[in-house]
Amino acid sequence: MFWLWYLLIGLVAGWLANLIVRGSGAGMVLNIIIGIIGGFLGGWLVGLVGWVPVTTFGALLASVIGAVVLLCIASLFAPRRID
Repeated sequence: MFWLWYLLIGLVAGWLANLIVRGSGAGMVLNIIIGIIGGFLGGWLVGLVGWVPVTTFGALLASVIGAVVLLCIASLFAPRRID
């Protein structure tokens, strides 16, 4: 049953990261994937500075941090649109 909770945290983290980075919107499935991968990345990054997220809010915050970093890295490799 915990997998459902991780999916919900991933969805919210991906959506918040998309709002922070001001993306064009990748869709719900891609936001969940970005949020879940961002959760692993964020957990690793905050672990480097000595912070261990133990609450739901801490896990969400770490996931958002990781997802924002992931979206910033992905934007470096995305092709630029010429308007």
